Amino acid sequence: MPQQKHVVVIGGSVAGLATALALGPRHRVTVLERDATPLPPTALEAFEKWNRRGSPQVRHSHAFLARLVKIVRERVPGLLDFALANGAELLRFEDMTRAVMPNAEYLPEDDEITMLACRRLTFEWILRHFVMDRGFARFRDGVEVVGLVGSPGSGGSPDRVTGVRVRGPGGDEALEADLVVDASGRRSPLAGWLGALGAEPWPEESEPCGIFYSSRFYRLRDGVAPPFTAGFQGADLGYVKCGVFPGDGRIFSITLAANPEDESLAALQHEEAFDRTVAALTATRSWVDPAVSEPISRIHGMADLRNTRRFPLRDGEPRTLGLVAVGDALIHSNPLNGRGCALAFVGAFELADALAADPADPRALALDYAARVEREVVPWYEMTRVQDRDAIEVGEAQRRGEDPFRVTRADGTNDPKAYMRSLIREGLVPALAEDIVIARAFMRVGNMLDEPSNVMARPEILQRVLASHARRHERDPLVHGPGRRELIELLQRAA
Repeated sequence: MPQQKHVVVIGGSVAGLATALALGPRHRVTVLERDATPLPPTALEAFEKWNRRGSPQVRHSHAFLARLVKIVRERVPGLLDFALANGAELLRFEDMTRAVMPNAEYLPEDDEITMLACRRLTFEWILRHFVMDRGFARFRDGVEVVGLVGSPGSGGSPDRVTGVRVRGPGGDEALEADLVVDASGRRSPLAGWLGALGAEPWPEESEPCGIFYSSRFYRLRDGVAPPFTAGFQGADLGYVKCGVFPGDGRIFSITLAANPEDESLAALQHEEAFDRTVAALTATRSWVDPAVSEPISRIHGMADLRNTRRFPLRDGEPRTLGLVAVGDALIHSNPLNGRGCALAFVGAFELADALAADPADPRALALDYAARVEREVVPWYEMTRVQDRDAIEVGEAQRRGEDPFRVTRADGTNDPKAYMRSLIREGLVPALAEDIVIARAFMRVGNMLDEPSNVMARPEILQRVLASHARRHERDPLVHGPGRRELIELLQRAA
């Protein structure tokens, strides 16, 4: 058995807990969490009373994708059963599509497309309890990491991290570690820590996601069935996006997103405007009917969202030994896609495999882990950047009063981007509820079970989407809600 390492994990949210799950069975793990908030006794009380100040995203909608469920099933025995026993529910592909495609033929491998319906706070409560009950980590809360311990490199050698400096109720102390894992999230202070050590900060690239978003939680009324049982429901109107996310305990959330440059929609962060909007959008209207549900939270907002990647290698060599990052601390992408928790689990277990393969060589570990991230995480980040750039372009066109889905230009030529948008909007979207082959292909990619390739480039998928697009005039027009100008007038009345 490889020699046990002492691993210090900075951050006790999902990425840090996933790291403890992945490394705890073989190594001595210490998780450091800045928030000094006692763990509530039940998952239900976690949502109502747990104040996770350092993790504001816990009060927003979350999707726990099939890739995450697959990792849990295969590598963390007992965790899925523990989650289900505490209110989480499984969303299976067949259950999500049977209502709209009653005659569809399913395959045995469709069971792999299984998501988890759960609120983020419930999920974090489940993870922390499981980690602590199994002894996978020593969990220290109310402890702030204020710097790194180590030494800068010399003569071209990499910098070296050998621990962290922390500040807690007992004062300042230094913790030695064989490996330090930064799981402190998208606002990681890692660059400042490295600079203070005299080491080289990891450079980063960053660009806007093009959204801010607001979320609210609701509870279904007693005896009332959910209006839609096919998992997650949503719509993209270009200028605003909406999604309904099922959770545990008959609770669901609704998220609205818009471009922060569109000042006319800033009111979506306020209760009256939010309520009027969700009552006007087709995808959310039936969910917020007072006879169906009641709101149980205020409006929670999230802004300053960027697609960001940090680079621990320079010219193919590690900048720092003894230090890695997982989750948003390494790569953060648009949270509206719901991949954040799944990617944190992917990164944590890839790190565990790299450490098992290279337990005694910190350089080999750094290179192995970087290669795994490049293969398993970076493609999702790159795909998100492409999608966000197009979404920003669509929003800008709509604010100018233009139709970004109009295929024919004023000069009579065709706009290839607009054609692809039309193909998706009037071909792919309806086909997802009509064609099990298309639904399966996109659900597998959407749940990170298949690589993020261009599914539309597959000949058998493209032919089906084109056929669906050709029938667009036979269907009633898709109306997701009011037009941008109409919605702005609605918001102005709310103000």
